[in-house]
Amino acid sequence: MKNIAIIGAGISGLYVANLFKNNKDYKVTIYEKKNSIEVNEGYGIQLSVNSVDLLNRIGFHSLTDKEKFNPKKIDFYEIKNTKKICDLEISKFNSENCKYTTLKRSKLLQFLIDGIANEIIKYNYSINQIEYGKNTINLTFDNGEKKTCDYLIISDGVFSKGKSLISENNSNAFYDNSIAIRGNISKENFQNINDENVSLFLGSDFHYVIYPLNKDKNFNFIGILKHKLTLNEQKNHELFNENFFIENIKNKLSQKIPPIIFEKIHNIKYFPVFVSKSFFKPPNNTFLVGDAFFAFSPSFAQGASQSIEGAYDLYKSILNNNNFFITISKRVKMINRRSNFNQFAFHLSNPVMKFFRNISMRYLVKNRNFLENYLGKIYKN
Repeated sequence: MKNIAIIGAGISGLYVANLFKNNKDYKVTIYEKKNSIEVNEGYGIQLSVNSVDLLNRIGFHSLTDKEKFNPKKIDFYEIKNTKKICDLEISKFNSENCKYTTLKRSKLLQFLIDGIANEIIKYNYSINQIEYGKNTINLTFDNGEKKTCDYLIISDGVFSKGKSLISENNSNAFYDNSIAIRGNISKENFQNINDENVSLFLGSDFHYVIYPLNKDKNFNFIGILKHKLTLNEQKNHELFNENFFIENIKNKLSQKIPPIIFEKIHNIKYFPVFVSKSFFKPPNNTFLVGDAFFAFSPSFAQGASQSIEGAYDLYKSILNNNNFFITISKRVKMINRRSNFNQFAFHLSNPVMKFFRNISMRYLVKNRNFLENYLGKIYKN
């Protein structure tokens, strides 16, 4: 029996564990640095059909319709005048059993946790050292315990300690000059938008998205605001808890979001956006997945989906002894290009460029060849 150690109990780590749970040739253990997995936050995620298909293989279809939602379109608006630009019919990529899905992140995490035995997750295990023997990988944790494994999967997020250890701190994430604003908002607090769809508002150096999380029409709010930080501010881990800084961001937002929306957002939290610039190829039998492998700018709604898809590719690679790094690198490059282009297009400030962007969008969202190339290659993989 081969031992698989997973560093980090995020979406990708939990999904890998679910895939291996019934394979008697492998024993999986997840090492999580926290004392529990937070599943009480109400923030949302979007899952395109590629990831829903993979989740259905471990029983995701068992979630009730009340716990998730299937929007049919993405409606694009201008923030300044709330004028609708166009809409994109994402349901055309659906199949009978795999549909574009929105839900609370906590619901997905709880589903993945429920799918594996309790003893698989070891809490309060922060990785401290990774050493390579002749045939095994030796792990040392902050609590002094030592473990050995045949395969090591590192899935501990964008600021991955595991990745830092094996790369000798040469593979850091970079601040993207952007801040993510997450929150919740009720249906009653906005007008003139279709609450059955994802609503995406485009503005100067800022865009935000509102979408339903379930049949009760609880809505998620996510905004991406261009905002530079000094190096000292980037290193200040308490910055986003400081009242002066928060009030400064709120003031910038109040000038960009209509008051009827801004004043009704609750449970607001602010996060600096860090992204990857390059790939790091780990040693043999060591794999990076999710944000630990590569962190995207959040403008293509593929973060969770790519964590799931990357984890599935890794599962197949271990079973078939394929080259996982080559497989995932090619796909991540494609996702990253689209994410960066989306953010550029969503944040245009020049009126002439915005005029031509809007004309182009109205044409492209109805162009079958473009959609198959730009989205189909992602959603149908």
